[in-house]
Amino acid sequence: MRLLIVEDSIELVDMLRRQLGQVGFALDHAGSVQDGLLMLEVGHYAALILDIGLPDGSGLELARAMRARGDDTPMLLLTAHGSVADRVAGLGAGGDDYLVKPFAPEELIARIRALLRRSAMIVDRDVVCGNIRYDPVSRTVTVGGTPTILSARELDMLALLIQRHDRVVAKTQIEMQLFGLEEELGSNAVEVYIHRLRRRLSEAGATAQVVTIRGVGYMLLESPA
Repeated sequence: MRLLIVEDSIELVDMLRRQLGQVGFALDHAGSVQDGLLMLEVGHYAALILDIGLPDGSGLELARAMRARGDDTPMLLLTAHGSVADRVAGLGAGGDDYLVKPFAPEELIARIRALLRRSAMIVDRDVVCGNIRYDPVSRTVTVGGTPTILSARELDMLALLIQRHDRVVAKTQIEMQLFGLEEELGSNAVEVYIHRLRRRLSEAGATAQVVTIRGVGYMLLESPA
């Protein structure tokens, strides 16, 4: 699952990239308001981590611009100031949550997960294809009613495919959604995770399968009876 952080502290970004990577998140980075706006225009992110104090202006400017153009990406604001007035201003600009520096990485991860759960509850509860059921709130999968354990990246891959089942998901879209821009990818990285997901679903007795559309991408289809 791909996140964007807009923050000018490289040390903080590097630390969060390591911490978030360990729990299955890919992190892209912008260091200014303008770079953040550009990256949000060309990429789709599960959530945004936004520092308020940036070199070329306030992160609140970015937040207001996002919301004004209809971008409802879940947003966690970071700031060195924690007064009531600061929190009200941040939430009023479109932020969904607020975290005061310094903070523990574990708290940031917990808050991001909470934002994603709330966002999923607004969109949908369960998504079904064949006998595969995905709950985007709890991020759990059952096959034929039996819980199925997937790795973080396998789960992200399944979530992407099942929420668009019966439609082709381009390989480039999978790369953008599941891997960070700065993450070095092998030429067959997507194929490796697709193979692993297929094996997991087959072993669990799934009645839907991941189909390759050559030269385009992949789609999840219910297997014919």
